[in-house]
Amino acid sequence: MYHWCTDEVEPHDRFDFWREVRAKGLFGVTAELERERRADFFGEFSLRQVGNGGLVELRASAYTVERSQADIGYAPGDSICVYQQLGGGGWFGGMRGSDFAIANGSFATSHTDLPYRTAPLGAAGFHLRILKIPVTGLATQDKRMRELAPKVFNDPTLAPLLDACFADLDEVAAHDGSSDAVPLVQALAHLALIERGIVGPGSRRGQAALRTARLSLARRLIARHLKDPDLAPAQVADLLGVSVRHLHMLFEAADRSFSQTVTEERLKQSRRLMREAPDRLIADIATACGFESLATYYRVFNAAYGMAPGDFRAQASEAR
Repeated sequence: MYHWCTDEVEPHDRFDFWREVRAKGLFGVTAELERERRADFFGEFSLRQVGNGGLVELRASAYTVERSQADIGYAPGDSICVYQQLGGGGWFGGMRGSDFAIANGSFATSHTDLPYRTAPLGAAGFHLRILKIPVTGLATQDKRMRELAPKVFNDPTLAPLLDACFADLDEVAAHDGSSDAVPLVQALAHLALIERGIVGPGSRRGQAALRTARLSLARRLIARHLKDPDLAPAQVADLLGVSVRHLHMLFEAADRSFSQTVTEERLKQSRRLMREAPDRLIADIATACGFESLATYYRVFNAAYGMAPGDFRAQASEAR
């Protein structure tokens, strides 16, 4: 991962360095900010390779960004970008479509080589993730992808799927799981192309993207409801908006059943709690993780790790 922050530059040079070296040199955009506001400018970003894409997370003070025809000529990208707004809101304009605002938690998509202008809404500045995927690295090849001016996602059913995929991608990238990132990158790109009408949701690639995204979301729904000892496939399927049969098919394709996934997540959470709260009663931890009884927890833990929870806690304490 490459990380950079304006703290590495003298205050009076920060915005100029950001504008010339980072904005124009790395991202191929023109940054503008009134001179009297530059002394207080702050910006930081991380850049990670994920599969065949690049994942950027950016925070910065408010300023104006333009991707002009000159910028495109200087630094062509030929990539699809999927944006996730993480804080405040943003405005996009200056392209062939209408201007639009993107709210916190929302998503947008575009092709890199079409002009636009953007700025944050309000004084909080920028906070967003951008996944950039080269067109040549996508399974779908359609000339219409190069005509995608920035546009916010309008299908509300896609937002939780996109959010789950982005969250999984962030975790995979943090653990250098480049091979695990490939299906997530493809899924995010094809969900964007479903939204823009280029890939049909019922097509082979559309269905593959939806399966990957639904599995990501299903796992996150499981993690969110682990404490419920009665957590069942019907509950997760209902939250996911699919049939119980379809839910089971998602997990079967991933070589781990629904019940195996629930048990694994409960065990992982219990281990984390034992490390983080060494004085907490094991019985409390078992209940917090959704095990129906302490006896069940001991049996399942021993079967998975070949030791009792108390022995694991002792080893974790010695390792600290």
